[in-house]
Amino acid sequence: MPSLLKYCNNKKIADQIINIPFPYTEEDGIFRMNFIFQGFKKNERFVFAIALSESGELIGEIGLHLDKENNNAQFGYWIAEPFWGKGIATEATAAILSFGFRKLNLNKIYATHYPDNVASGKVMRNNKMIQEAEMKEHYKVNDTNRNVIQYRLTKKEYEDLNAAME
Repeated sequence: MPSLLKYCNNKKIADQIINIPFPYTEEDGIFRMNFIFQGFKKNERFVFAIALSESGELIGEIGLHLDKENNNAQFGYWIAEPFWGKGIATEATAAILSFGFRKLNLNKIYATHYPDNVASGKVMRNNKMIQEAEMKEHYKVNDTNRNVIQYRLTKKEYEDLNAAME
């Protein structure tokens, strides 16, 4: 929990992630851990730690939030600011796409980012995700309606990409 509190208590992260408040308190961390645990328990969402291989220190999260009725999921992630630009989010996204399509047999995985978060768009494009929409005033954040850009991959698109790489 110390790394979660240390790295989530960052306005730059909170400004890009809808469910990370700023300031980020111990109560927020406790709520987050329970939210993650309940998601696994109910098989509704799978949130994984992104950790440094050398120390095991938590430096981010990535997760899938399932829509079982439609057999799809939205994924989201955050990476601690000292680790931005190192390819970690791209690698984690590749892993979550593989998990979603190969282990959960999802039909579609999608993600959104705010237009000013160009780094997240790059992560999605690096994983060959396809931009499918810019949704106007999609989320209300602090009395402001914010646009988002949505990317997707379907299972068939994912399989076709992997077959082309073999």
